[in-house]
Formats: sequence, C-alpha cells, structure tokens
Amino acid sequence: MRALQIEETRIQLLNDREVVQGRYVLYWMQQSQRAEMNHALEYGVQEANRLGCGVVVVFGLMDDYPEANLRHYTFMLDGLKETEQALKKRGVRMVVRRGSPPEVALELGRAARLIVCDCGYLRHQKAWRQAVAHAAACRVVQVESDVIVPVETASVKAQIGARTLRPRIHRQLPDYLKALPPVAVVTPTITLRLDGVSLDDPAALLKTLRVDRGVSPVSGVFQGGASAAKRRFAEFLKNRFARYDQNHNQPQTDDTSRMSPYLHFGQVSPLYLALEVLKAPGPKAAREAFLEEMIVRRELACNFTHYAPDYDSFACIPGWAQKSLAEHRRDRRPYVYSAAQLENAQTHDPYWNAAMREMVCTGFMHSYMRMYWGKKILEWSPTPEEGFATTLALNNRYFIDGRDPNSYAGVAWIYGVHDRAWPGRAIYGKVRTMMASGLERKCDIRGYVKKVDALCGGC
Repeated sequence: MRALQIEETRIQLLNDREVVQGRYVLYWMQQSQRAEMNHALEYGVQEANRLGCGVVVVFGLMDDYPEANLRHYTFMLDGLKETEQALKKRGVRMVVRRGSPPEVALELGRAARLIVCDCGYLRHQKAWRQAVAHAAACRVVQVESDVIVPVETASVKAQIGARTLRPRIHRQLPDYLKALPPVAVVTPTITLRLDGVSLDDPAALLKTLRVDRGVSPVSGVFQGGASAAKRRFAEFLKNRFARYDQNHNQPQTDDTSRMSPYLHFGQVSPLYLALEVLKAPGPKAAREAFLEEMIVRRELACNFTHYAPDYDSFACIPGWAQKSLAEHRRDRRPYVYSAAQLENAQTHDPYWNAAMREMVCTGFMHSYMRMYWGKKILEWSPTPEEGFATTLALNNRYFIDGRDPNSYAGVAWIYGVHDRAWPGRAIYGKVRTMMASGLERKCDIRGYVKKVDALCGGC
C-alpha cells in the first residue's frame, strides 16, 4: 500500500514517549471536526494500518466551552453527527463523550498505541494538548490541518501585518496546495464497544447539556456540517464567485462565500476550498482576491493568536495605538452607549443598527460591516478598554464564528493591530477611523439596511 504523503512540517511530536501496546490508534478530534481533507485523521489511519490495528476517533463534549452557547452547540452538533456518519462508512468508530476534552482523550488514550491530535491556536486549545502530551503513557503527535501553510512554517514570530506575511505564504504555497485523498482503512473499528453519547438526535442531546440558552440557534440561515458547507460553496462558485473581487466589500450584495462558520468548527478544510477555487472557472482577479482573504488574511489571524498570548485583551494593542488612544481618552464623545443599548441595536446610526441586527438574527455579518461595527463601538464607549471588552463580548456571543483567531484578530484590528498609524482624529487618535459618510460613498449602504430588514423581519 502506497503511503500517504503528508508534509513533515504539519507533524509535531508533543512528547518523548514510545508507541506502546494497545487496541487502537486514537485520533482525538477537537478542532478539525470533519472526515475529509483532514491531515490528522489520515495520519492516524495510516499509522494504524502500519501498526496492524484500527483507528478510533474521540471527541470531548463539554458543557462549559469558553463563551459558547446554544447557537454554537447546535451548529457544532449538526456537523459532528454528519462526521460520525461519514467515518462509519469508512469503518471508523467515533466516540463522543461528555467531559473535559483532554480528560476524555486520556480516558480512551489508556488503551491506545498512539494518540494523534489536531492543532488549535488559542491558549486553552494549546494547553489541552500539552496536558494530554504530559499525562499520556504513549506517544502524542499533533498534525496541523486547519491552515494551508503551517503557522510555524510560515513564520517563527508574530507578523506586523499581511504585507509581511504574504510573501512568506506565497513562497511556500506550491508545496502545500496538494489534494489529500483518503487512506483506505485496513482494520475497521466500527464494532468496538466503547461508551459514548448518541448523536442520532442532536436536539435531544442539546437538552441534556448545561449551556447558555440565551442566544437562539440560526439553523434556518446556517445548517452545520460538511455537506451544507459544500453545497453553499458550490453555489457561490457557480453564481457569485466571478464578481468576488468587485463585490466582496459590498455588504448590500451576497457575493461572499460565508464559509467562516464552517472553517471555525473545522467542518470544511481550507485546503478543499482553495483547491476548488483554483480549478473553478472565473477571472484571475476573483481567484486572487478570494485566496488573499481565505489564506493570507486568515492565516495572519492564526499567526496573531499563536504568538500573542494576550490576544483577547486590550494589552495586545500595539504601543503606538495605546499611547494615541490614551492621549484622546478625555475627548468629548457626542454619543456614549451602554453595552445593553449596543446589544439591542439602540443607537442613532441606522447602518450600525442594521449590522447589529444581522449579527443577532443570523450569527453572521458582512466583513466590511464588521469593521464599521467595531470602529463605532470604540467611538461610542466611555474608554477604549471598555470598547474593546464590549466588542469582543458581543462578537463571541452572537457570531457562529466567534471565539476564532479571525475574530480575535478582527477585534484587535479595530484598535490598531496589523494596521499603521493614521493622521490624528478626535477619540481615535492615530487609530484608523470609519465614518458613515465613507459607507455612503463606497457602497450602497441603504441597500444593505433594506436587505437586513427583509432578512431579519421582526428579529
């Protein structure tokens, strides 16, 4: 059997233990929640074949995942159900267990010859993997699959912006833009008797979880799972991709892929999306614009959270921006709104209110409006620190793709991260501003408001 060629730079040994005697190779699936184009999964299958055993997939389902609520859990469980079914067709047993993910991984890891895990870029994700690597009796291997170019391969340090990361990414892209075919499973594990919760009825399972139920699911807008992601993306490529370079900053249109929720939960591979775009008919400008956003900008966000330990606090803001904002701390603010007023879209600005309504109603907001939305919270908050905290809290609560490297980098950008100093303005100082007049000049912002009104109705 021909061995699958997975780039060595994706593979990282997390401890110095040996492969031991056991019943199976364990793939601890946490970030890459999919059965296709998943380097960690395919590495696990390949190693199981080499060792003469099968592979078991485990997912740790916790009630109190940081800042997650019913909206996020609904989307995730719909995707996990589909993943379990897809793995079953390949002869692979998937076990979902209630509990802390690292503890669940260690429970099933007791009978494992080898533990394979995927890669996350947030503090708790990295801490979980280090905890498993430290406590496991067997070898633990991390395989990176949720970026095109592995983060530490692209850069060994934090980058100041897209302009510095872009050439590093582009130099290495040809080495990583390679299809990942599934590895044939030699030893099925589907009949192994391992206790876990059933995913047959995600709604019933949700009722047993102690999660924040204050934010409603948005299944009518975004259905979780790989199939839904592929259908949405195929429709995008067929009907809207050709206009992407012209319209991806036009919020009144629907000419974006809306893949961010699926990328956040690892339900679709960025490699799959990139390869589909590369072979899709359409103008070169549209292709380049999409890959810039999906690869360079997204992987810049992963670089940020990986190398900035304080990515979710005001302390992550560059020194020049902190200094400038401090100098304007006492500037008169014509409008100041409480967090509750903002959450309920109770401001004087109809454009901002529409963006907030879209966020609450759909779990999504056009990326151009996300920038304006965040800039105005900075402007309307009593202090920059309060503005940062409010923006991040709303971001993580309502967006399906909240609590993501892209989200943390996006909020930090509002305050100067990955940006440069601009001519000084009241309140903002040298931090970039965005004004309603700019929206009116650059897009059909009133058309956007009408679109949100039609979409959200009485929401």
